Amino acid sequence: MAAPVNLNRYRKQKARAERKARADENAVKHGRSKAAKARDSASADKAARDHDAHRRDDTDGA
Repeated sequence: MAAPVNLNRYRKQKARAERKARADENAVKHGRSKAAKARDSASADKAARDHDAHRRDDTDGA
């Protein structure tokens, strides 16, 4: 006689695989990782700070 099969384990494995497949599709569809977004945001903030640091200070009104 064959060993009994745990159907709950099979069901959970199948659901886990479907969620992973859906997550992979969404990752391709919607783009970048959180780390890449944070890196690009930090880079843009630094560029804005550098640009503002080089701004001339014309407070005398001339």
